[in-house]
Amino acid sequence: MQNNCKIIFVTGGVLSSLGKGITSASVATILKHSGYKTTMLKIDPYLNVDPGTMSPLEHGEVFVTEDGAETDLDIGHYERFLNTNLGKINNITTGQIYSKVIKKERQGKYLGQTIQVIPHIVDEIKSAIYKASVGFEFMIVELGGTVGDIEGMPFLEAVREIVFENDKSKTMNIHVTLVPYLKAAGELKTKPTQHSVQELRRIGIKPHMLVCRCERDLPDQLKKKLAYSCDVNMDAVIQAKDAKTIYAVPKEFLDDGIFGPLVTHFNLDKTKPDMTKWNNLVNNLLNPQKTIKLCFVGKYLKLKEAYKSLLEAISHSGAKHNTKVDIIWCDSETVKLKGAKNILQNCDCILVAGGFGDRGVDGKIEAIKYARTHDIPYFGICLGMQLAYIEYLQNVVGIKDATSVEFNKETKEPAVYLIEEFINTTGSKEIRTVKSPLGGTMRLGSYPFEAKKGTKLYDAYGKDIQKERHRHRYEANPIYKERLQKAGMIISAQSGELIEAVEIPSHKWFVAVQFHPEFTSTLERPNPIIDEFIKVSIKNKQGER
Repeated sequence: MQNNCKIIFVTGGVLSSLGKGITSASVATILKHSGYKTTMLKIDPYLNVDPGTMSPLEHGEVFVTEDGAETDLDIGHYERFLNTNLGKINNITTGQIYSKVIKKERQGKYLGQTIQVIPHIVDEIKSAIYKASVGFEFMIVELGGTVGDIEGMPFLEAVREIVFENDKSKTMNIHVTLVPYLKAAGELKTKPTQHSVQELRRIGIKPHMLVCRCERDLPDQLKKKLAYSCDVNMDAVIQAKDAKTIYAVPKEFLDDGIFGPLVTHFNLDKTKPDMTKWNNLVNNLLNPQKTIKLCFVGKYLKLKEAYKSLLEAISHSGAKHNTKVDIIWCDSETVKLKGAKNILQNCDCILVAGGFGDRGVDGKIEAIKYARTHDIPYFGICLGMQLAYIEYLQNVVGIKDATSVEFNKETKEPAVYLIEEFINTTGSKEIRTVKSPLGGTMRLGSYPFEAKKGTKLYDAYGKDIQKERHRHRYEANPIYKERLQKAGMIISAQSGELIEAVEIPSHKWFVAVQFHPEFTSTLERPNPIIDEFIKVSIKNKQGER
């Protein structure tokens, strides 16, 4: 190994969606709370360079890192569990690896060799894994997909070689698998796990720990059976039942004895993790003292994971305030069809989230108007800010044709438009036009802003310059700024000339932001503006309307 970092590889068997990401994040959290400097890496076997152009209905949310990488949503879980920032280096895909190898081949860096999966692709994968581990004591590497998938084979070979190259106490393999319960037989079945481990061993990888997803408690008798049949120590067979919240998983793993095998395998000398603060927040999630109803207006409601980070961020603030935030899902097209009053009249607060395209826009504007005219706490994010900007121009300022060039390229009132030149997070000039490839036309990553004194944004963030992450193509047009402010809407934050936030001071709480605050929220450190929104909404529920 090129450094002293210990690496834990997490693979999955039997079927997908078993919870490898939460398993990986939970193990990392346990190690971090034990005092070890810990990081994580997600490997995605798909050929896309990144998930940026994938449909959220197919892939779920695209998570954006501080340095502007569009990554798998599991990176979001990693940040929220570890209470840290990750970056481009922490997510690799087949597309990225093959692109690098082909580029090197075109540049002649392989000196005329025949380029093959072994060694060239595998060596590139190993190099990426080692690079991400530099400076850390532990790194947990999650391999996407299921053992046996053809697209995952080069990555499994890379794992096998890294394990072979290093001392036994430097690497560990955790296999997440399924132990299904057959109702007709009235018992849990271990055979799928046995076959999955056999496939893993055929590839040349021996698991040191099994994390068994099961609907019921895994009795010691079956743990012993799995230990013997899979050549794993009995104390390293860990059950993973469905948890009421993902944040309870670290404690459940600890209760089932996961820390012992980690200590033994890695010869650790630090004490058991101090999870007191974490467990108190989890208790607030599971046993809240108050409840509020939040109407979530969106258009990707068939797959809730399209809004994964936002839902988690809302739960973080709920935990902080010992409050259950009851999400009322409101399809924006239904709002338009049935009317905002019929859908939103019983809510304590309204949130309009981000999105792309013109489908459902009319319903979102109706929801924004309803929140504005009925003095209901409103929070808009990304498109939710752009539409608040448009709604105010249309219905208060009186510019009826105000719209976004995303919806009408020929509009004469471009309230939201496409800036063709801007400075990106690296300080370089970037060009984006309607003809640019989709993956390269968005403002991505963290940009600084300073909240205007006396605003709701200032109350949340304070006077210092802050940074928040972005993922969008279009910007609010500043030529309407003076007319908006004369009519009662203020610009409460900017990044250079770019509008970052708007508010209505006369409203109880009407704030909309261009950035995505949900990307920086963690269980132990809720995002400031989302937390302020939830806090105000709780007061609204208590009758301070």
